[in-house]
Amino acid sequence: MSARLERLPWSRFQRSIFLVVATAWLFDSIDLGAITFLLSPISTEFHLSAAQAGLLGSASFAGMLTGAIAAGSLADRIGRQKVFQYSILIWGVASLALVFAWDFNSVASFRFLLGVGMGAEFPVAAALIAEFMPAKKRGRYAALLEGAWPVGFIAAGAIAYFMVPAWGWRGFFALQAVLALWALVIRRSVPESPRWLASRGLTIEADRVMTGIETAVAKASGSPLPDYDVVSVAAKTSEEPRGIRALFVPEYRRRTIMLWLVWFCILFGYYGLTTWIGKLLTDSGFDVVKSIGFILLMALWGIPGFISAAFLIEVIGRKYCLALYTVLSAAAAFFYGQAAGETQLMIYGSLLQFFFFGMWSSIYAFTPELFPTRARGIGVGTATAAGRLGALLGPIVVPLLLAAGGTSLVFSASAALFVLAAVIVLIALPETKHAVLEDISH
Repeated sequence: MSARLERLPWSRFQRSIFLVVATAWLFDSIDLGAITFLLSPISTEFHLSAAQAGLLGSASFAGMLTGAIAAGSLADRIGRQKVFQYSILIWGVASLALVFAWDFNSVASFRFLLGVGMGAEFPVAAALIAEFMPAKKRGRYAALLEGAWPVGFIAAGAIAYFMVPAWGWRGFFALQAVLALWALVIRRSVPESPRWLASRGLTIEADRVMTGIETAVAKASGSPLPDYDVVSVAAKTSEEPRGIRALFVPEYRRRTIMLWLVWFCILFGYYGLTTWIGKLLTDSGFDVVKSIGFILLMALWGIPGFISAAFLIEVIGRKYCLALYTVLSAAAAFFYGQAAGETQLMIYGSLLQFFFFGMWSSIYAFTPELFPTRARGIGVGTATAAGRLGALLGPIVVPLLLAAGGTSLVFSASAALFVLAAVIVLIALPETKHAVLEDISH
C-alpha cells in the first residue's frame, strides 16, 4: 500500500486532508490558549486559591493523558477515521457544560472531560498526516500543522480580549461548542487510512479505499497516475506484537522510553510557563485586558517560528531541528525569567514564542514517524500521554517554585528541562528525514 500512496502526485486531495486535520489542532489550541487568558477571571469569580488555580490549569491535561492513551489504542484497533470523527463530540459537549459550571469542582470536572476529547484527537490526527502525506512532504506538512497552534492561540487571545469584558469567560466556551458541531461535519470527508487497513490484514477494504483515493487524485491532477512496484506493497499479515507490546520489542523499546522522557520534559516546562504567564503578569500589576494583549503580541512570533521549522525540518532533519529549537527555547525561557521591565519582557517573550512553536512543529512531525503502522496510534498516544503527565504536573509545581525562588526559578527550571530533552533527542533517537514510513525500523 505504501508504494501506491507514495507515487501519488501532490493534489487537492492531500491538501484537503491536511486542512481538515489542521482544524483539530486549531480548535484544541484555542482551548489550551484559553486557559492562559481565562484562568485569572475564573479564579476571581470562584475565589480560587493558588493551589486551586494550579489544579484547574492541570485538569484538562489529566483528561488529555487519559484520552491520548485510550484513543491511540482504539485508533490502532478500530481505525483512524472513527476515532477522529467522534472525539470532537466529547470536546463539544464538555465545552457546552462549562458554560453552566457553578463552582470549582464543576469547572475542574468539565475541563477534565474536555481534555479527554482533546487528548483523543492528537494521536489519531498525527497518524493521519503521517500516513497520507508522501515521504518528501511529510515532515514539512506535519510541521505546518503546528501553524494552527499560534493561530489558535492568537485567536483565543483575540476572542478573550473582546469577549471577556462583555460576555465573561462562559461565552468563550459557548463558542467552542458551536465550533465542535462544524468540525463534526467536515471530518466526514476524511477516508480511513489504507496503510492502517493493510496493517490489519484488511486487504480488500484497503484496496477499495485506495482505489477511491487514486480516482480522486487522478481527477484532481488531470493526468494518469504513475506505475508502482507491486512487489513492495505485498501485505505483511503479521503475527507481530500489537498495541502496547509492540512498543517494547527490542527494536522499539529504547526509542519508546526515550521519546516518553522527551515529551515529559518539554510539556512539563512549556505548560508550567504558559499556563501561569497570564496570572503572573496580573499579579505583577498588569490588569486582565492588558495582560491578554501583551501575551497576544508575543504569540504572533509563533507564526514565523513554525514556518522556519517547516523549512528547516526537510533540510537538517527531524532530530536536529527539534534539538535546535528546544535548546533555543531553553535560552529564551532563562532570559525571560531574568527580564526587568516591559521592553525586555516583550523581547524575550517574543523569542520564547518563536522557538516554542518551532519546537512543537518539530516534535509533532518527528513522533509518528518513529513507530510502525500497527502501533502508530498507541505510540503517539503514549508519547503525548507522557507529555500530558508533565503538563499536568507543571502548573501544580509552579506555585512551589514561586514560593521557593520566585519567577526566575520557574523559568530557569523550565530551561533546564528543555536542555535535557534536547540531549536525549540527539543521543537516543534516529533520523527519519525522507524515509518511507514502512522503511523506518531501528
